[in-house]
Amino acid sequence: MRKINIGLIGFGNIGCGVVKILQQRKSLLSRKIGIEIVIKKICDKNLTKKRGVSVDKNLLTHDADEIINDPQIDIVAELIGGINPAKEFISNALKKGKHVVTANKALLAECGNELFSLARERGKNIYFEASVGAGIPIIKSIKEGLVANKFDCIFGILNGTSNYVLTQMSKESCSFADAIAEAKAKGFAESDPTLDIQGIDSAHKLVLLTYLAFGKIIAIKDIFIEGISQISACDIAYAKELGYEIKLLAIAKKKLDELELCVHPAFLPSEHLLSSVDGVFNAIYVSSDLAGDLMFYGPGAGQLAAASAVVSDIVDLTQDIKAGLFRPTLNSIEDNSIKGLRKIDEFENKYYIRIMAVDKPGVLAKVAGILSRFGISIASVTQKERLKSRSVPVVMVTHEVKEKNLRGALKMIDKLADIKEKSVAIRIEGV
Repeated sequence: MRKINIGLIGFGNIGCGVVKILQQRKSLLSRKIGIEIVIKKICDKNLTKKRGVSVDKNLLTHDADEIINDPQIDIVAELIGGINPAKEFISNALKKGKHVVTANKALLAECGNELFSLARERGKNIYFEASVGAGIPIIKSIKEGLVANKFDCIFGILNGTSNYVLTQMSKESCSFADAIAEAKAKGFAESDPTLDIQGIDSAHKLVLLTYLAFGKIIAIKDIFIEGISQISACDIAYAKELGYEIKLLAIAKKKLDELELCVHPAFLPSEHLLSSVDGVFNAIYVSSDLAGDLMFYGPGAGQLAAASAVVSDIVDLTQDIKAGLFRPTLNSIEDNSIKGLRKIDEFENKYYIRIMAVDKPGVLAKVAGILSRFGISIASVTQKERLKSRSVPVVMVTHEVKEKNLRGALKMIDKLADIKEKSVAIRIEGV
C-alpha cells in the first residue's frame, strides 16, 4: 500500500484532534482510500505540554523548516492560526512543492489571493474545509456538490461564541455581560472574545464563502461589519413578542448587478430554520438556482469537528497525489454579471427601531414627522409602558427602507430634546 507523508505545523487543540483521528482511524482510512497516511513530523513551540495524545518523541520538532524542507513530506497542515508566521510557512511549503491544508480563515481572508495564486503557479493546492463551520462540509458542497449551480445568496450563523451569547440572552433572559461571562466559564469564548462578538471572525469566513459562490475576492474593509455588543435583553424580549429571534448573520446577497456583503445582528422570523440554531452551533443557508434552498448545520467549533474537516482535506489531497491530478484549489468562475459591491447606504431592509422617548403628548408626532420626511413608512408601532416624565421605549417596525434614509432619520430623531438615549435599529432578514 502506498504511503503519503504529512507534516503538522501546530500541535494545539486542532492539531491534537488530527493526530487522534489519524491514529484511531488509521486502519479504517487505509481501507477506504487505499493509502496509508503517515505523520512524519509535528512542529510546535511547546513540546512538553500535556495533550491527551501520545506520539513518538522523534516526530516532534521546534523547527518548522524540518517539515517544509523534508522532500519526503507531501502535505503540510498549518494549524497555528494567525497571519504571521503562518503565511510564511504556507508560502515556503508551496514553493517546496508541497500541498497545504489549513484551518486559518483569518490568513486566507487577508492574504488568500496571494497564496492561492502562488499555489496555482506551483501546481499545488491549499485546502481549507475547517476554516468555515468546523466540521460542516460547506466548502466541499459549494465546490463540488453544487458545482453546476449559480447562487443568489448565502447567509448564516458562522460564529459559535456570538450565537451562544445570543441564545443565553434569549433563553435565560440574562444580560450581554452575564452571557459573555458564562461563555468564557464554559470554554465557548476566548479570554478576549472581541473578534467573535464584533463580527470579525464571521467576516473572515464570509470572504471565503463569497469567493467560492461568486468568484469574487473581497477585502475585509469592503464588508459592512456590526457586532452584537449593543444588543440588549429588552431588544431580545421585544423580538420575541414580535415573532422574531436575533442572530448574528454573515450575508452575501446578489441584488441585480451588485453584491451586498455584511455581518450584523438581525431579526429572523421565529419559523425560519436559522432561528432554531442555538448555542455554539453554526448553520449556513444557501439559495441556488438548481438545487434550491439548502441549509448546512452542525457544531461550529470543537477539537474533533474541526479536525475531522482537516483530515477530510488530507484524504482528498492523497487521492489527487495518487492519481497524479492537479485540481485548482478554487476553480471558481467569476460571476461577470456582478459589476461591483453595493455600498451600505444603498442597502434596503425592513427595520426594528427602539426609541427611548419622554412619555408626553406630541413626541410621537415629531418622530413620525421626521420618519415621513425621510420616506420611511411604519408597519407597526407600540409604546410599551406609561411612565409620566420618564423615557419609555417606543418600538417600531418599518417597511423596506434604504439604510442612508434610516440613519439620517435616526440622527435627527436623537437630537430631539425628548429623546433620552441613542435609538436602536436592527435589520430584519429572512422575510
